[in-house]
Order: sequence, then structure tokens, then C-alpha cells
Amino acid sequence: MTGFVRFSCDRLMDAPDKPPIRGWLLVLCGCLGVWQPLHVAGAAASALQAIPNRGWPLVLLLLVRLLATALGVSAAVALVGHHGGAVRLAHLALFLWMAVELFVYGTSIFPNNRMPGDTPLYVAATLIYSIVWSVYLWRSARVRHTYQGS
Repeated sequence: MTGFVRFSCDRLMDAPDKPPIRGWLLVLCGCLGVWQPLHVAGAAASALQAIPNRGWPLVLLLLVRLLATALGVSAAVALVGHHGGAVRLAHLALFLWMAVELFVYGTSIFPNNRMPGDTPLYVAATLIYSIVWSVYLWRSARVRHTYQGS
């Protein structure tokens, strides 16, 4: 892991012509690379105890959530590293995250502690989160400027 971080930092230092990641783009990288993994880790901790009762569908859904989260972390690393296709990867990560979360909210496979009637609020928040970030990636002049040559 340390070698990867050092390689990534060396690569960023070798490319001084690339604009720095800051502002809302940095917030998006934090959401994809820090907040979503912490969110899934908290959910997975409670879900592991429910595996004996809920069986293989829960295990499968947990694996899909972990894969969606891993794609988000990959997108954050690609965005920070100015990799080609980073914006498309971030769009894909946001779409997959949204699809998985909506499935989780729409089924009873994954254990939850939401109050009755709160699920539509969670669905709306997930849709707003994903759509707002996707529109930002699509319309932002900073994103275009940062990744124009990538």
C-alpha cells in the first residue's frame, strides 16, 4: 500500500502542469473515497450479524455493495491522479452506488433501523446525491479544465 501511495504522489509531483484538485471536486473525491467506504463499513458491521438469519441473499448484496464502494474509491483515486477516463469512471461509480442503494432501500434483504415511512426520504436523498454529483461532473468548467487533456 505504501508503494502505491508513494507512486501516486510521485506521479502527481511529476505533472506540475495539471491543475490541483480542490473545491467541489475535492469534496466529491472525499465522498467517493472516504464517506462511502465508511458508510458501507458501518452497514456491513451490523449486516454480518444477520447473515445466519438472512442467508446468501444478504451475503450477495453485501458483496455487491462492497464492489460498488470499491469502484467509488477507484474513481476517487483516478480523479486525484488525473487519469484518463476518471470522469467517466466517477459517473459509473455514482450510478452503481445509486442503483445498489435504491435496491437496498427497496428490499428487506439488508437489515436496517429506519423508522417506518423514512424510506422515501432515503431514496430521495440518494437520488439527489447521485444526480447532483453527476450533473456537476458533466457541467463543471473546473472538471473540464482539469481533465481536458486526460
